[in-house]
Amino acid sequence: MRWVVVALLAAGCGFQSETVDLVVHNARVVTLDPMGTVGQAVAVRDGRIVEVGAERAILNRYRAKEVVDAAQATVYPGWVDAHAHFLGYAKGLGEVNLVGTGSWEEVLERVASGSGEWLIGRGWDQNDWEQPDFPTRAELDARYPERPVVLQRIDGHALIANGAALDAAGITAASTFNGGEVVLDGAGVPTGVLIDAAADALLAVVPELDSLGKVAALLAAEKRLAAAGLTTVVDAGLAIEDILLMQALHESGDLRLRVVAMASDEPATWDWFAANEPMVTDRLVARSVKFYLDGALGSRGAALNAPYADRPDWKGLVLLDSAEFGARLERCAELGLQAATHAIGDRAMDLALNLYGEVLQGTNDRRWRIEHAQVLGRRNLEAMAAFNIIPSVQPTHATSDMYWAGERLGRNRLRRAYAYKSLLEANGLVALGTDFPVEDIDPRATFYAATARMDAEGRPVGGFQPEEGLTAEQALKGMTIWAAIANFQEESLGSIEPGKWADFTVVDRDVLKVTPDQARQVEVLGTLVAGEWLFRSETWGR
Repeated sequence: MRWVVVALLAAGCGFQSETVDLVVHNARVVTLDPMGTVGQAVAVRDGRIVEVGAERAILNRYRAKEVVDAAQATVYPGWVDAHAHFLGYAKGLGEVNLVGTGSWEEVLERVASGSGEWLIGRGWDQNDWEQPDFPTRAELDARYPERPVVLQRIDGHALIANGAALDAAGITAASTFNGGEVVLDGAGVPTGVLIDAAADALLAVVPELDSLGKVAALLAAEKRLAAAGLTTVVDAGLAIEDILLMQALHESGDLRLRVVAMASDEPATWDWFAANEPMVTDRLVARSVKFYLDGALGSRGAALNAPYADRPDWKGLVLLDSAEFGARLERCAELGLQAATHAIGDRAMDLALNLYGEVLQGTNDRRWRIEHAQVLGRRNLEAMAAFNIIPSVQPTHATSDMYWAGERLGRNRLRRAYAYKSLLEANGLVALGTDFPVEDIDPRATFYAATARMDAEGRPVGGFQPEEGLTAEQALKGMTIWAAIANFQEESLGSIEPGKWADFTVVDRDVLKVTPDQARQVEVLGTLVAGEWLFRSETWGR
C-alpha cells in the first residue's frame, strides 16, 4: 500500500509527465544564450530543444526514448564553419593529396600514385619548401608527355600544369587573362604556373565528376566533417546546379549536415535568382552571392595598394571591374541577396568597402560580408562599422602564413594583417571558419589559432601578433552564434535555447575552462543535428 501512495504522489507532482525523444544529462551545457546560462541537462523533441536546466529537474519532468549520460562531457551549440568549400573538399578526397609536401620532388612522388585520365592534385605550397620558388613543368612534361596533369596550389588561386594540360586548354605564352597571369620563364616560355583567372581557364576544361560521383564524395565528406564536430558548413562559392543537388540530397535524407550555400558570381546564378526567391529550408540556405575581388597572398595574387615587398614591380590582381562589381552589388540589393566578397589585400578591401558603402548607404541589416579580410587598409575598420559589414575570417590562415607573410607585406603592413580583435571591435562580431581544403577541417585548430595565435606545433611562443587574438568566449561565439548571425540563422541555431534546433557538438572538456593547449586536445564525442546523431564516439554515452 505504501508503494501505491508513493506512485500516486509522484504522478501528482508530474514525475516524467512529458515525453521527449532525447535527454542528455550529467553534462555541462554551455548554452551561449544572452544570460550565459550553463545547464546540466537538455531535453529534445522533434529535433528541437524543449528545455535546458538542472539535472534533476530535466530527469524528473521528461520521459525520453533515448537517455544519454554524458559523463560530465560539455555540450555546445553545434559548431559552424563560416567559410569553407564543402564540395571542393569532397571532390578532393578522390584526388592526389599534396598537403604538407616539403619539396617539389615530394610532390612528384605523390603524383605518381594518382589515377584517372587526368592526374589531378591539390595542396602544394612553395612557401613550405627550402627553395620557396614556384616550380616549373619540365619534370611533369618528362614524366607525363601525353597525360594532362593539373596540380592546384593549396589556396586554390594558382596551379601548375604540364604541357598536355596547357594544350588542352589552348593556353600559350601569348594568352592573356583579365585578373590572371600565365607565368613565363626567362625565355618567355610558360612555366606551367597559372594564377587566378588563368588557372580558372584551365580548370574549366578538366573533366568534372558526374552527379553520382559528387553524391558519393559529399556523403563521404559529411562523415569526416561530423566527426570533427561540425553541424553547419558555409560553402563559399557553388554553381546553382550543385546547390540544387545538395537540396535534393537533403530532401531525400541522404545528406544531413546543414549547408549555407553561397552561389558563385556567374550568369546562371543571376538567371536563377531572377526567377526564384532565395532558398531557405531547414537544412539548406542559399541567399548569398560570392564574389572574388582578388587572389591569394601566398601566390601574390592579393591586390595591394603598394607593391609586394618581395616583388617590387607587382601589386597583385584585381579580378573584377569596379563598374561591373558595383552593378552586381546593386543587383544583390534589388533581389534581397547577401553579398560575400573575397578580399585579401588592402587594395581589394578598399574597393569592396567603397562599393558596399555606395549601395548600403549607412547602417543596415543586410549582413554583407567580407571573406578573409587579411590585410587592412587604414580606414577599413571605420567603413565596416559604418555599414555593418561582417568580417568572416579563418584564424589558421594567420598561423599558416606567419612564416612568410612578412616577406610579402613588409613590417608595417604586416601589423595591419590578420587583425581579428580589431575586426571584432569594428562591428561587434566575427564569423570564424577554416577555408578548407585550404586549411584542415578541424574546428579545434580554428579555436586554438584564434586564441593562442600559434600553430599546431605551438609556435611561436607567445603567439603571432598576440594583441590581435580573441578570448576563448569570443572564439567559441565566432564558431556558433556569431556565425549563425552571419548566416541569418540566429533565430533557430547558434545557441542552446528552447525552440531552436537541437544541433549540438559534444566534447570531453570545456574549452572555456582550460588552457589553449588543452583546448587544442579536446576530443569530439558526439555531433547532433536536429536531434539526430551524425557522429558518436564508440566509447561515449552508450
